Formats: sequence, structure tokens, C-alpha cells
Amino acid sequence: MFKILGSLFIVLFISACGYKPSSYYAQEALGERIHVEVEISRKDPKNSVLIKDAVNESVITRLGGKLSDKETADTELFVKIASTTFSAVLYDEYGYVVSYKAKVVLSIRYVTKDGNKDSFTTSGEYDFPIEANSVISDTNRFEAIKYASLDALNEFVSKISVKGMKK
Repeated sequence: MFKILGSLFIVLFISACGYKPSSYYAQEALGERIHVEVEISRKDPKNSVLIKDAVNESVITRLGGKLSDKETADTELFVKIASTTFSAVLYDEYGYVVSYKAKVVLSIRYVTKDGNKDSFTTSGEYDFPIEANSVISDTNRFEAIKYASLDALNEFVSKISVKGMKK
């Protein structure tokens, strides 16, 4: 009984103080319907597809928006991979690399149908282990790029939410 009353109190407290999730403010800045364009990298087209999937996932889950075609969109979101890097972060007792850090830098700009536009450079990181004295497999690499991209997109959501609060 105490847990139920405690939970109810917390919910009432949060709603009474005017709390709104960051996705609410992001929607204030971007609108509900978002068209996403990811520039395909000639050097690494597979990464561009992963970034496109990560952006689409972020639009739906983190922004609370809906994917839309260009004509009916409230906002057009343009994403470009600025860089992807992998660096060793952990070694075993024999000096072999056992963990890497993937870093993805995204260049993101948006244009709303009202004519508002802005651009951001965001970065995300993801640490992942590998077997000692082995190379990074394609599976590890793609997974790391996807999660680092999601981290960079979280940074974008934070920045756009702050912009939405100022409206």
C-alpha cells in the first residue's frame, strides 16, 4: 500500500511542477512530421545506411516524431557523417588490445517549413570489447557505429530540446 501511495505522490509531484520530457520540447522546435536525408558517404556507404537507420529510430523513439515524405514534413533533417574513428582503450597484461572506442561525429542541419534553420555538430562514443590479439570484426564495427551514432543523436535531441524550451 505504501509503495502505491509513494508512486502516486511522485507522479503527482512531477506533474504538478510542470515537468515535460525533452521530446516535448524537441517537438516544439521541429514539429511532429520529420523528413530525414542522410548523405551517403562514397568511402563507406554501409555506415551511411547504419546512420540512416539510427536517425530514423531516434526520430520515432527519442523525438516522438513521425517519419514523413518531403512534401508533408514539418522539418527536413539533413545528416552527414563527418568522421568515424576507432581507438584502443584497454590492453591485457600481454599488451594486446581487448577494448576499443568508436567515435562518430555527425553534422546535422535542419530546416522547418516556417523557415527556421540551424546546424549542429554532435559526437557519440561507444566502447566495445574484442578478443585479445584479434581484429575488429564487421559485426563489432557496425554495431559500434550504430550505438555511437545513437549517442550523437541523443546529443542532438538535447540541443534541440533546449532550443524548443526557448520558444
